[in-house]
This record gives sequence, structure tokens and C-alpha cells, in this order.
Amino acid sequence: GDWDFWSDWKDRRLWVTVTPIVLVTFPAAIQAWAWERFRNPWGATIAVLALLFGEWVNRYFNFWGWTYFPINFVFPAVLVPGAILLDTFLMLSGSYLFTAIVGGMAWGLVFYPGNWPVIAPLHVPVEYNGMLMSIADIQGYDYVRTGTPEYIRMVEKGTLRTFGKDVAP
Repeated sequence: GDWDFWSDWKDRRLWVTVTPIVLVTFPAAIQAWAWERFRNPWGATIAVLALLFGEWVNRYFNFWGWTYFPINFVFPAVLVPGAILLDTFLMLSGSYLFTAIVGGMAWGLVFYPGNWPVIAPLHVPVEYNGMLMSIADIQGYDYVRTGTPEYIRMVEKGTLRTFGKDVAP
């Protein structure tokens, strides 16, 4: 969805919860099929690599080729570490239940740290027109999406974060 399209929406709250939950279904299905048919322990990794290849083709031709959005603004999530863990748990245990519980949990827990090297430069705080923003937020202002009104986007002004979830005024 949109949380994986735009780097200014790859936040530490919604993107890390929605994206791994949605993306685990396809690699798990291919993994189960490859394990049942061929006893192949790397079905999830092959599925993720095929998915990422398709995503990169989509992002390059559709976002850069048609609309000239920079690639570092629309890159897909890194899924390979989680897929390797899923395959490792299935290979070592041979149990779908163990892989679903422990491997699925590992898939979700390794998702955000696996994406840190790509996302960290975009979350550097900078001052922009008197406001404290991140590089990703500045990209979101410079490259406006026509289907996304600005009142929907959340831009954090300052660092006054509460313990609940929202930015304190």
C-alpha cells in the first residue's frame, strides 16, 4: 500500500506494523507449496526475490519513467532477511506450526532493523524554512502526489512525542 510506496510514509509506527503483516502471506504460501512438492527449504526467499524484482521494475518504470519521482523516494521494503529466517525455521523444524508462530514473529521483528540502513539517511533532521523536518518530509513537499491531499499527510513539527502514539501539540 501507500506505506511502502513513499519514503515519507515509512514511519516508525504504521509502516512497521502494516507492511510485514500484509507481505508475509505470499512468501508463506509459496514456501508451503515448495516444501510440500519438492522439500525445497527456500521457497519464501525465492518468492521475496521475485516480488522485489517486480517491485523494482514497477518503481523504476512507473515512478521514475513516467513521473520522475526519485528512486530513493519510492524504493520497496527490504524483505530478504525475514524470508531467510522463515526458510531457516521451516528447514530446521520441518513444522508448519512452529514456522508460522516463531518464523512469522521473526519475520515481523527483523523487518524494521533490516530496513534501517536504507531508511536512516532519510530520517535525518534538518531545518527547512524555520521548521524541523526530516529529509523524507522535505521530499514529500517537493514531490507532491496528485492523489494525496496535504491535510492527510502527517508531518511532525518538533520532537514532542507522547507515550500514546501521536505528536503532542
